[in-house]
Amino acid sequence: MMVIASLMVLLLVFNEDTSISLNMEYEREINRLSEQIKECRDSAAYFRARRESLEFGTRDLEHIAREQYHMQRPTEDVYILRSEE
Repeated sequence: MMVIASLMVLLLVFNEDTSISLNMEYEREINRLSEQIKECRDSAAYFRARRESLEFGTRDLEHIAREQYHMQRPTEDVYILRSEE
């Protein structure tokens, strides 16, 4: 009886096709990849929403034009202050 039990344990642990350690490794890999998929979906949703707000909303577009490209309306004076560190 002990021989059969130890043979079963050896087959479950060290057999490459049904190895418990291999299954645990695959499970960790699946979890890691699932997290990566979730992160990619979240960032894709963020950038999709950002693109739509730029396409259809003038407020965000104006904000980016002013902040990043230092654009202004013809009747405005803009002063850029920079601190020296």
